[in-house]
Amino acid sequence: MNIGDRVRLVHGREEGIITKVLPNNIVEVEIEDGFRIPVKRNEAVVISELEQKVFKAPVASSPTFEPQRSIYDRVGPTTSDVLSNKGIYMAFVPVNDRELSQYIINNTDWDLPFMLSVGTDPHHKGLASGILKPKTQQKVQHVLVPEFENWGTFTFQAFYYRPAFMQLKQPLIKSIKFRINTFFKNKQKAPILNQDAHLFQLDIEDSINPVKIEPEKIVEKMFEKTSSTPTLVIPPKPAKVVDLHIEELSDDYLFMSNRQMLELQLSTFEKQFEAAIANGMDEIIFIHGVGNGVLRNELHKKLSGHKNVKYFEDSQKEKFGYGATKVKIK
Repeated sequence: MNIGDRVRLVHGREEGIITKVLPNNIVEVEIEDGFRIPVKRNEAVVISELEQKVFKAPVASSPTFEPQRSIYDRVGPTTSDVLSNKGIYMAFVPVNDRELSQYIINNTDWDLPFMLSVGTDPHHKGLASGILKPKTQQKVQHVLVPEFENWGTFTFQAFYYRPAFMQLKQPLIKSIKFRINTFFKNKQKAPILNQDAHLFQLDIEDSINPVKIEPEKIVEKMFEKTSSTPTLVIPPKPAKVVDLHIEELSDDYLFMSNRQMLELQLSTFEKQFEAAIANGMDEIIFIHGVGNGVLRNELHKKLSGHKNVKYFEDSQKEKFGYGATKVKIK
C-alpha cells in the first residue's frame, strides 16, 4: 500500500484514499466529506484500476424525463469526490548491478504538467517534461551506480490540474541531492510500476533533502538583532578507538568506487578527530588497516603539522601491525 492508493475497508462499506503511512502498520484513510481515519493495513484492501472502471461505469436504464441541467452540472467532477492528493514519486529500478532506470510516478488523481531537470542555477539541463496522467509513470533515463557522485541535483516542478471546479493547489517544486549512505537503504515496491525500487516521495515535507526557501523569513532574519554571544555547539564525544574500515561505515560499500570509499573514510576521520579535540580528549586511535597503505598515508599527511597534534605513531602493533594510528592531542 502506498500514499494515493484507493482502498476499501474490510469491515465496512467505506472507501477512501491513503493519505499517510503511520507506524505500527497503520495507514490514514480519507473517506467522504474529508474525514480521515486511522486503519490497520490488514483492515483495508487496495481497489484495482480494473475494478474501479468496471463497477463505477454508468448502468444503462430505461429512458426517463430528465430536467434541464445547469452549466455547473455539466462541467465535470467537483471537489466533493474523495481525491488522492499525494503520491508523487521518483523511483530508481535496478537493471543490473551497475545500472538503474529512473522513473517519475504519479499515483494521484491529478493531471501533472511537469518538468525534471538536473544541475544548479544557472546551469540546469532538462531531462524530461510533459503531462503525467493520474496513476501513470514515465521513464526518464538510465543512470550508472559507479557514477553516483556525479548524478547532480535533480529538480522536479509540477502543476496540479483537473477539469473540474476545485481549490487551487500550489505548484510543487522539489530539489533532491541523493546521499550514498541513505539512497541504497531506501528500497521498497514502487506504486504503478509494481517493482522493487529505490523510492523517494516528492510531495511530502519530510522527504529526501527537503529545502523550502521562504524569502520573507530570510529578510526578517537579516534585520534581526544578533546575539553578542554566539551559541557554541559541541559535537558528541567520539569513541577512543575509531574503526575506519569501509564495511563499518557503510552498508552499501559494494556499490562504491575506490575514490568514494576513500572520501567517506577521510571524512569520517576528520569529523571524529575534530570532535575529539572539541571534547578535550588526550588521545584517539584510528584503525585504518594495512591494505595498500593509501588511507594510512592520507591520515598521516593530514596529521603532520596539525596545530592540535603533539605526535602520532603506529598503535598496538601486536594487535593491528601497522593498521592503526594513535594520535596524541595537545
